[in-house]
Amino acid sequence: MPNTSSITQFLLLAFADKRELQLLHFWLFLGIYLAALLGNSLIIPAIACDHRLHTPMYFFLLNLALINMGSISTTVPKSMVNSLWDTTTICYVGCVSQVFLFVFFISAELYLLTVMAYDRYVAICKPLHYGTLLCSRACVHMAAAAWGSGFLYAVLHTANTFSLPLCKGSTINQFFCDVPQILMLSCSDAYLGEFGLIVFSAFVVFGCFVFIVVSYMQIFRAVLGIPSERGRQKAFSTCLPHLAMVSLFLSTAVFDHLKPPSISSPSLDLVVAVLYSVVPPAVNPLIYGMRNTVIKEALWELIQWVLFH
Repeated sequence: MPNTSSITQFLLLAFADKRELQLLHFWLFLGIYLAALLGNSLIIPAIACDHRLHTPMYFFLLNLALINMGSISTTVPKSMVNSLWDTTTICYVGCVSQVFLFVFFISAELYLLTVMAYDRYVAICKPLHYGTLLCSRACVHMAAAAWGSGFLYAVLHTANTFSLPLCKGSTINQFFCDVPQILMLSCSDAYLGEFGLIVFSAFVVFGCFVFIVVSYMQIFRAVLGIPSERGRQKAFSTCLPHLAMVSLFLSTAVFDHLKPPSISSPSLDLVVAVLYSVVPPAVNPLIYGMRNTVIKEALWELIQWVLFH
């Protein structure tokens, strides 16, 4: 039986066996990847260069765009290369790096989404205290806490996962190095420590989700008190898509990590992983940015400046 020291590469799950379907997967992921990079990369200079967007909400949105670009760049390019060259391999160091970076960006995104929910809660429910509670220093500290917590969590997860003896082969039933799938390769009596860390993480995720839901409940309660129907519709149209994407991201991530082995299958695992690792980075720019009139105006001004200067 192979152990960790003898493994030099892992075998990832292929999306299809037929060459035509492999190329279809490559072009589909290429389109999604380029759309995600374009959408997020447009948001960053628009916020950085327009003084109207130098507010806490857009500062957090800029950080979210950076996280989205990092998370989708961690998993999708390798899967595209494998489909293009008809291979499924990833080297051991590449797998370790992929686990670390993916957990880092996903964790940082969760904490940042929680901070963004708090930002909207204060802005709508406590507008008179907004400048005090979310001053520049507080915003920087919150963003730094999100990045720092993600880094610490990634270090713990990666070190704990790859310290386990892997005695069940080197085939990972996922299109990237996913922690639950790697745990399935470990010896049956050796993964309890990492499983305990995952359970603890699930409680943290659940706590963040409850905080986000309660914040939005308070926001909706305040919005219902707005006398203007147009104002209520505008607030709901902004909050509901955010809450929907947060729910999709958290529910699929938790399901992927805590689902019982009895209902696990390669096709189900693949769909769930795509829903929480590929869809949010591609869709978030549309929900958080391109539907925002101020950002669209800032983008248009930036494009005009680039073209004529």
